[in-house]
Amino acid sequence: MTYHGLVKAAIEARIASYAPYSGFKVGAALLADGGRIFTGCNIENAAYSPTNCAERTAFFKAVSEGARSFTAIAVTGWRDGDQVKYTYPCGVCLQVMMEFCKPSEMAVIVAKSYDDYRISTLAELLPNGFGPANL
Repeated sequence: MTYHGLVKAAIEARIASYAPYSGFKVGAALLADGGRIFTGCNIENAAYSPTNCAERTAFFKAVSEGARSFTAIAVTGWRDGDQVKYTYPCGVCLQVMMEFCKPSEMAVIVAKSYDDYRISTLAELLPNGFGPANL
């Protein structure tokens, strides 16, 4: 799986987004070891705090199906049909990544389009993250 393919899967995943309050739709595509892709979208709630980000939706789907090791995630967002700036994962999503990923090896791809994306590692985005290795 190329990063381009993962970005394409994230863009397609945001179609299912449930964002009636913010209008900000996010899709994510998570690459597990072995090549399986798990997608997710953001799911809003009128009470706001039960809202779930696309990244966590993808992780929770993957973990619920037995995957435990991941190498990359692509994230893309848009509002009312217009592509927005690069959509980086929130702190809660980064913390979930810390639970299952090797920070220096996990690629986090943020995309504006199929061909316009940036790649960072989890370690770059959360340099002093707390994970299982800290216990």
